[in-house]
Amino acid sequence: MASTGLTPAEEAAFRRKQLSVQQREDLVKPFLPPEPSSSSELKPRSRRRTVHKAKLSKKHSPVKSLVHFATYHFIALLFSIFFRFRRAYRLVYTKFVSLLKYHHRTPEFIAGDVSHLDKLPKHLSVIVELNNDDEQQGNAGLEGLVNDVCEIAAWASSAGINFLSVYERTGVLKNYLPQTHASIESTLESYFGPSRKPTLSLRAPHLSSYSPPSTPPRNSSSERPHLTVLLLSEHDGRDTIVDLTRTLAEMAQRGDVRQKQITMDLIDAQLSDHVSNEPDLLILFSPTVELRGYPPWQLRLTEIFHLPDNKGVNYQVFLRALYNFAKVEMRLGR
Repeated sequence: MASTGLTPAEEAAFRRKQLSVQQREDLVKPFLPPEPSSSSELKPRSRRRTVHKAKLSKKHSPVKSLVHFATYHFIALLFSIFFRFRRAYRLVYTKFVSLLKYHHRTPEFIAGDVSHLDKLPKHLSVIVELNNDDEQQGNAGLEGLVNDVCEIAAWASSAGINFLSVYERTGVLKNYLPQTHASIESTLESYFGPSRKPTLSLRAPHLSSYSPPSTPPRNSSSERPHLTVLLLSEHDGRDTIVDLTRTLAEMAQRGDVRQKQITMDLIDAQLSDHVSNEPDLLILFSPTVELRGYPPWQLRLTEIFHLPDNKGVNYQVFLRALYNFAKVEMRLGR
């Protein structure tokens, strides 16, 4: 046939497989392209190998490697010098400002530092960390952590902030509510004096509020301000959501609540009741933004502040955070 180049008899025999394998190969072989010779196969491969070796030798030439090495280390040296000078500048600037804006453990000085601000956070939250070395805190361990919380509470009360939440990942302070309350009250007394110190209540989620009998009630006729300190930990985030989900599921199975009633507003209200409402300002006393498991639903509209190269709790970070918050405009998605 014209299409295959075989006669009808040959094609019929080919299709019926009446020919041997060798005979079928002999019939088809004239119509196949010629086989490449071994030299033609090896020539492109050897050529590619030669080009590849030339590229490798050119890429790894000693002069170019030396130039790359010197350029890399020169750029690394420039960045290292820049970051070291930037850190030194910030440290010197912070020390200089701390001399000008030191509070001297006097509430009037702190109130004067924030008196010109247009607004202050109603709910202030801070993240502190339990460390075992003196480089991060003034004192190591639990004592340093309690001292930091006491100082922050005194600064917040002096600035006119009545609600302070303190997040520490492990929640170790929850095991020492009476001792922590006594330490904060002692610090407030050293700032304000025994007759003017604010009343204090200390609480934690899923625990009863701790206020000694000597603490006047919040709605009493006393003119002294009241400070509420809330202790948070990583268990108040995920575990609270799990417990709330389990409770709502059991109530829905019993028929106490309908499925249509379980809305985002209900969940938000329950989370706020079990933990707290959303803070207006969150201060991190660390050089980077690390939330360390902070309850996520509380940070939707929260202003987060930190200073690079800062380590440890200090008054300047607290003050600059309030300054920054006063200039922030909440657009709420507009």
